[in-house]
Amino acid sequence: MAKYRKLGKTSDQRKALLRNQVTALLYNGKIVTTEARAKEVKKIAEGLIALGVKEKDNFETVTVDAKVPERDKDGKRVKEVVDGKKVTKYTTVKKEIKKDMPSRLHARRQMLKVLYSVTEVPTAAAGKKRGTKEVDLVAKIFDEYGVKYANRNGGYTRIIKIGPRKGDAAMEVVLELV
Repeated sequence: MAKYRKLGKTSDQRKALLRNQVTALLYNGKIVTTEARAKEVKKIAEGLIALGVKEKDNFETVTVDAKVPERDKDGKRVKEVVDGKKVTKYTTVKKEIKKDMPSRLHARRQMLKVLYSVTEVPTAAAGKKRGTKEVDLVAKIFDEYGVKYANRNGGYTRIIKIGPRKGDAAMEVVLELV
């Protein structure tokens, strides 16, 4: 008996499809797909969420000094002349950052092996690079899903059948986070 479904695709196509669907599921909360694909995506997604639940509190908070450029009322950097050159003026501020412990760092890297990067584009600037921001899905798994599912032993996703697809009569399902 096989350990996984081949889904009628070559290995690189199958891996890309599953990575894409797992990323979409964790970003949006639910996806519509075929039953066979949903069962494979469910395995991967539940493993990632379980990793996030296990390592959610495994960090330490560290205070560091950071150099931040000063800005004027228009939001532009303030420049000063030093030795005949214009250089940006910086101020030092204290920031608190989360420093991952080794096992959490390893879990983060395991998640990054599976997840694609997600770029969020505001609706006002559709099609433009300006205003886009990178979404940190791994942080979302640790901070949101890790806390949400902390007292739950597995079963983080649910499959709901919605009927056969019109074109090829493949059973379509909604795969969603509980």
